[in-house]
Amino acid sequence: MKKQLFAALFSAALAVSAFSVCAQAEELTDGKFAETKHITVEVYDRGIDGGSDVTNNMYTEYIKKGMLEDHNVEVEFVAVPRWTEVEQINNLLAAGTAPDLCVTYDLPTIKTYSAMGGVCDMSELVETYKDDLPNLWNWLTETNIYWDKDPATGELYDIETKLANQNRTNCFVRRDWLDKLGLEAPTTKEEFYNMLCAFRDNAETLLGDDADKMIPFSVSYDVGWRASTLIESFLDPEMSDKEFYVNGFDDRKLTENGVRDAIELLNTWYNEGLMWKDFALYTAGDTTEDDMMKAGYVGAFIHNWDYPYRNGADSIQANLQRLVGEDAAYVAIDPFEDKNGTHTKWIAGPIDRKVFFPITNQEPLACLLYLDWLSVPEHLEYLQIGDEGVTHEKLESGAVKIIAATGDAIQNSGFNIDYTLTCNGLHLVDDEQTALSIAYSYAEVDPELVEIANAVAKVDTREGKNANCGTIDAENGMTETLNSKRDILLDTSVSAAPDAFAATYDNAMADYLGSGGQAIMDERAQKWEATYGDTDMLP
Repeated sequence: MKKQLFAALFSAALAVSAFSVCAQAEELTDGKFAETKHITVEVYDRGIDGGSDVTNNMYTEYIKKGMLEDHNVEVEFVAVPRWTEVEQINNLLAAGTAPDLCVTYDLPTIKTYSAMGGVCDMSELVETYKDDLPNLWNWLTETNIYWDKDPATGELYDIETKLANQNRTNCFVRRDWLDKLGLEAPTTKEEFYNMLCAFRDNAETLLGDDADKMIPFSVSYDVGWRASTLIESFLDPEMSDKEFYVNGFDDRKLTENGVRDAIELLNTWYNEGLMWKDFALYTAGDTTEDDMMKAGYVGAFIHNWDYPYRNGADSIQANLQRLVGEDAAYVAIDPFEDKNGTHTKWIAGPIDRKVFFPITNQEPLACLLYLDWLSVPEHLEYLQIGDEGVTHEKLESGAVKIIAATGDAIQNSGFNIDYTLTCNGLHLVDDEQTALSIAYSYAEVDPELVEIANAVAKVDTREGKNANCGTIDAENGMTETLNSKRDILLDTSVSAAPDAFAATYDNAMADYLGSGGQAIMDERAQKWEATYGDTDMLP
């Protein structure tokens, strides 16, 4: 029904074919259109309290001015809520009102709508206009541009943007609490557990009158992400590429072998009073958990590799120090060993967000030029660090130090990634300066904390490979349904009574698999064998 409705909407809205819209020929003179073009571009609205207007600030003006001057293209930004972006993009695509240039982390959404004829095939576009897109090709290279190109049909419905820094997640702990209790930073699961028990049992020592607010270890409703380094330590670090791909539809790795044991351990910790009791009640975008971290009630948590240091003066770390004291600090640790005694961290490879053009886009070349303009090294640098004296200062070493900004100079995302669509992570014109500057890229945060986090995130990494087996039909339209079932499975399993864990987990997993998960894995196995034969490992 959804597919039929979508097709009907587009057949009524468009009187031309997908090919003629998405691959129309254009003439450029010195990189400019003769007549002014107008494009709409998606930008995430993260709901940052006190942040800048995501569609109207100094960075959007910089982009608009540059695109008009360099390409004669007017740019209009369209805000999409970050924490419900998949749902919102689905709605916009189905209604035929999506921005000309869309961005998502969710590849299955793109595949679903491309199968319905709702997304442009960019394969001919990127080739035809390659000479007009030198910065895009130089930055992303064929690796990222063709990452999702269908090996059988040659169709290309999205471009994978680039992770400049492939760090993923870290575990953070209150260093001042360790010091106060005379504890060393844990390096194993057992030591981590003993540390959590010490936090719980010494709540009055650590929090005084606020002892009842003690949360030794915090996760959110998104357990798969927020316990990722722990969960993934239960995976086989020598797992074959085939096994990883076949079981890997879910980016939280739910159906990889070993996950059940990890969730059972979390269930034990939960029932021993070592975790936030109400974690499942607060959904995406809610600030309750961050507020508790800022107030100093949380002993440890897992999150994005630099999470407590983001957002300048409003970062978790800056707030913690203001409220608790100068010694208060979250420091990255590496406590979750795998079966080999190493600390394998599963990273995705150089890919990040996916940019794509809906079929309603009638200015595909202008949108490609937009991506190319963003990929100019000087443009990326400005969007990431802004103006000297306003958002950064230069140190004697040559490093760029980020300083707290105000008004429309505030960046609502780390390194302004919501505008630097082709780049996630600090990437200045000079590579040496980039390396020097990473530790100074967080306003009001001790650079040593960032250096530690950066080093920990790079220990024992295993980079994902591009197992491109073409479209998996069973995945179409399943993202929202299966993600919801996954979160419910994990939330209810972690918080179940000890004697109810097995039934809770197993029944929810049976439902997940029966609702499409198993069909996806079965088709992935078939497509792998059709593409790679008997081999289990990719080059």
